[in-house]
Amino acid sequence: MPAPWPTEEGRATVGRFLAIQAGRHRLIGMITEVLAHGDGTGVHGALANVDLMGEIRRDEAGRFTFQRGVAEYPGIGDYAAVIGNEELRLIYKASARATVRIGQLHQDRSIEAHVDVDSLLTKHFAVLGSTGVGKSSGVAVLIGELIAARPDLRVFVLDGHNEYGRCFGERASIVKPATLRLPFWLFNFEELVDIVYGGRPAVADEVDILAELIPLARSMYGQYKVANDRLSLKKADPRVTGYTVDTPVPYLLQDLAALIDERMGKLENRASRMHYHRLLARIEAIRSDPRYAFMFENANVGGDTMASLLSHLFRLEPDGRPVSVMQLAGLPAEVMDAVVCVLCRMAFDFGLWSDGALPLLFVCEEAHRYASVDHAVGFGPARRALARIAKEGRKYGVYLGLVTQRPAELDPTILSQCSTLFAMRMTNDRDQALLRSAVSDAGANLLDFVPSLGTGEVVGFGEGVPLPARLTFRTLPAHLVPHSEAVARPPAGAAAASTADFVRAVVERWRGVALGPRTRPEEPAPPAAPPRETALAGPASPTSPASPASPASLASRLDEARYQILKR
Repeated sequence: MPAPWPTEEGRATVGRFLAIQAGRHRLIGMITEVLAHGDGTGVHGALANVDLMGEIRRDEAGRFTFQRGVAEYPGIGDYAAVIGNEELRLIYKASARATVRIGQLHQDRSIEAHVDVDSLLTKHFAVLGSTGVGKSSGVAVLIGELIAARPDLRVFVLDGHNEYGRCFGERASIVKPATLRLPFWLFNFEELVDIVYGGRPAVADEVDILAELIPLARSMYGQYKVANDRLSLKKADPRVTGYTVDTPVPYLLQDLAALIDERMGKLENRASRMHYHRLLARIEAIRSDPRYAFMFENANVGGDTMASLLSHLFRLEPDGRPVSVMQLAGLPAEVMDAVVCVLCRMAFDFGLWSDGALPLLFVCEEAHRYASVDHAVGFGPARRALARIAKEGRKYGVYLGLVTQRPAELDPTILSQCSTLFAMRMTNDRDQALLRSAVSDAGANLLDFVPSLGTGEVVGFGEGVPLPARLTFRTLPAHLVPHSEAVARPPAGAAAASTADFVRAVVERWRGVALGPRTRPEEPAPPAAPPRETALAGPASPTSPASPASPASLASRLDEARYQILKR
């Protein structure tokens, strides 16, 4: 294929674009391989393999436009040349469709990289890359541009490492474990069983008891509100209550315990009674555990807070803060999967029953943890809830953004639903192989660059980008760069601290997590929380501002001691 010797700015190397004049059309292709060539007479040259990706056409008004796909193939002898700056701008310019700028092209830094907003959202997207390559910063750039382009969009971020708390400034509402209020009755049966048994295999007889009595407890609460006659309600037949075990209506934990106790008292067989006794003990154990206060704090008070919780959690009334960041670090590991499951399920169900009236982008960090390719690992309902959003969410205005550092461990069925992929540096062979199988575009040869990409660099594929391209995410201001809140920073006026003091502080804080509110000393009320860190429903867990025994004081002492140790 004849081509003139390029200038330094237009070197014909792998990853560059060529323009081939095929009749009235200019075909655009990417160089995928360059080979040295000699004809035996001392004349040397080069051969290039090219993948055709689209064409530049002139419309009826005489304007040049680029479109993907090739209508007419080149012939032998057609002229080819490395495309210049103007042609690149034509290909990647912001079209009439809504686009946002996320960075610049690697091939020409003066050309902005745009993505199509509608294609990115409605057909889902995924950001893939190893730890430390700028993945979180890229996600923050994408979310920031999307909410600026779509004022009607709400964004919910599952933040597994508490990184995104400061990325969106006053546009975000932060939900921390200390302020989260997710009532136990909102969990469906599978989720509740997983919590009761701490992720371990459940006891079949005890599960049958729960399945029979939870609908009756729901019915008791509903009838009590109307009739205020609790004595007669215990005789109601759970088979005719109208409630199922998964109906999202409130019930009281004390009603469920009373029903279990009543059934246990009627049994004469000691072996059967032990199932009820052990079930009561399990429920009481998790209800009394302060780590589960976000579920059981008002377990015997009641109150239907579902509407207010949904409104706050998914920013249905954004009030200038369309982004909700759910910080998961700090939740008990035993309930993490169940919490993620109920959040995924509520997001989808709200979109379903609202007919997609309020579009929501659900961003899932560490997606491979909740939707593993190995179905023996993780929580099955969480995988199904995430898969349901991936497969059907777009019909109901619920869109998915997946973020993972191990795509090979992510369920391929879910990843295949993402039509736009942003691949950052990955060195694992399994991850690269899965990514190659997921990319059907002619530009899949760009995946050869993935192991050598720099920090912040990404290869974009799919519906959201005009052509597969190597680009660099826009740099965020320093105060908006994602940073884990678990990483200690030098405290102001840090004094010298010994290792022994540090260890004692760790042990004190460790034990303090397992202390219930009633075992802690009386302390003054804590100061008001910042306006963007508000409780979802009900009073917040008792905390202490600065007393020696308070968690806040312990955390401060830990940060100071950690800093001094690392400094040495």
